[in-house]
Amino acid sequence: MEAIPRFTEKRYYIILAFVTSLFLLWGVAMTMGDVLNKHFQNVLHISKSRSGLVQLSIFGAYGVMGIPAGLFMKHFGYKPGVLLGLFLYACGAFLFVPAADAQSFTFFRVALFILACGLATLEAVAHPFIASLGDQRTSDRRLNFAQAFNGVGGVIGPLIGSYFILRAEAGHTNDLVAVKYLYIGIGLVITLVGLSFVFVKVPKNLTDPHIVATDTMAVVDSLDPAKKLFQHKHFVFAVIAQLFNVAAQGGTWAYFINYGHEVMHLSDASAANYFAFSIFMMMVGRFVGTYLMGYIRPSKLLAIFAACNIVMCIVVSQQMGWVSFGALIMINFFFSIMFPTIFSLGLKDLGRHTQQGASFIVMGIVGGALFPPLMGLIANKNVATAYLLPIICYLVIFAFAITYHRVRKTS
Repeated sequence: MEAIPRFTEKRYYIILAFVTSLFLLWGVAMTMGDVLNKHFQNVLHISKSRSGLVQLSIFGAYGVMGIPAGLFMKHFGYKPGVLLGLFLYACGAFLFVPAADAQSFTFFRVALFILACGLATLEAVAHPFIASLGDQRTSDRRLNFAQAFNGVGGVIGPLIGSYFILRAEAGHTNDLVAVKYLYIGIGLVITLVGLSFVFVKVPKNLTDPHIVATDTMAVVDSLDPAKKLFQHKHFVFAVIAQLFNVAAQGGTWAYFINYGHEVMHLSDASAANYFAFSIFMMMVGRFVGTYLMGYIRPSKLLAIFAACNIVMCIVVSQQMGWVSFGALIMINFFFSIMFPTIFSLGLKDLGRHTQQGASFIVMGIVGGALFPPLMGLIANKNVATAYLLPIICYLVIFAFAITYHRVRKTS
């Protein structure tokens, strides 16, 4: 009887803990962007469609930085890649100071873009880094485990934003001082994390298990040196699925607070707290998903969760009070496993192309830049109706999931 592969090895515990913390840190930054979206509507007096450019700045950085980050990681390794990502993250945070002083939406978008270039670098590095810390057969579980802590950061982000930014609006509706000081604090924390990681020892011969020819999950033909990256059909479909997945995420998160305020008649701060709870549900979903993957094939579970979110979006659009708002919260529960599972499924059997493939899948996150402004055009008239748009995205994810193994066999 074949032994069950271990989650990771004892020698990787410290490295795993540190890299997992990176998932938490960019979770904070991503959901803080959605708080800023609503805050800029209020303070800088911009429309929903224009405030959607916040997501364009954040997710657009992934389209710009995904490939360079992958090339940097391939040339210099995992540790320098992490340090570069943290450096850009901190620089973007500190640029909030002159942006707040100038009260310029454009300047804020530049700062967010640089910060997000750091996030893109961290994502390009952290996913294959986590995958390298054990057997390929458990890479889906490790990625979902690490992404659960991304959910923790996602909960912290809107709670911080609600307390320091949206709550402050009550007495200072035109005040960006809270934003400035908050991001100074974030920049200092990221700087300290980067300095700490300098002293973490990372094995120089660390190898992504996806490239090990003896791995029982590997397809021998796929390790043919002559085979090009884009000849792996399951990888190409994964990039497409990831683009639509993050498009749905970006749009759903961007107007969550608007939905709470306009449909449920909550204050912005209260809506942000519910947004934090919805991210908590995403974190729960990732732990649940990690457990269920011990019994259900990851691609099958992905298909089930995508189908559930199609139903949730329909319910949200119907404006049935707390039933619809509950469905909006549950979208994040079912969204939970999508990013890491698509990522891991796309990387399987890529052999020597694994690191380059990871950077292309990260680049697919640019989808989150395209959807919020489009949803914003509909949300300007009716924010509930705008939530019908992500159904298109979940249909693509569902198609990827149910055809994955057939497509992978033909790669």
